[in-house]
Amino acid sequence: MATGKLKIGDLLPEFNLKNIDGKFYSSKEFSTENNVEALIIIFSCNHCPYVKAYEDRIISIQKDYYHKGVRVIAINSNDEVNYPEDSFDEMIKRSNEKNFNFLYLRDDTQETAKAFGATHTPEVFLFNRGHKLVYYGKIDDNWQNPEDVKINYLRNALDECLSGKEIQFPETYSIGCTIKWKK
Repeated sequence: MATGKLKIGDLLPEFNLKNIDGKFYSSKEFSTENNVEALIIIFSCNHCPYVKAYEDRIISIQKDYYHKGVRVIAINSNDEVNYPEDSFDEMIKRSNEKNFNFLYLRDDTQETAKAFGATHTPEVFLFNRGHKLVYYGKIDDNWQNPEDVKINYLRNALDECLSGKEIQFPETYSIGCTIKWKK
């Protein structure tokens, strides 16, 4: 079992969360009727050094796979009281600084993180066109140095998912900071 909740083959949990543009986005909007072939959910935040190290790679994945029907959604579930750098206003600033090309949603209640069984940032969940979990874990095998990456777990899983192949490595362990839970 990859997480405390979701297992490979489980369906995408429902969510309806506010994006940094002020609009709410629902999990139901990311369907094949809307030309979505695969959906990547990444639990993220502003302050974690692991997340910061991966931001450019996440932007690159969305850029490279958007035309193939892949959508990336980052979700920040961190407690903003004890971690003000993860507040909604700071999310807007971070997105603007980095020119995020993906949705960056706020999970104020932390219910979405709990529904996924998410525990870390960044933590990746890849769902196929039927909204079934096909990959869980990390983006690649070297968070510190992109040029030293030997295995691109997420990109490999995306390629296999989009071509209808079985995912060679459906689960890896996620690395990063823990989600900062409200008291």
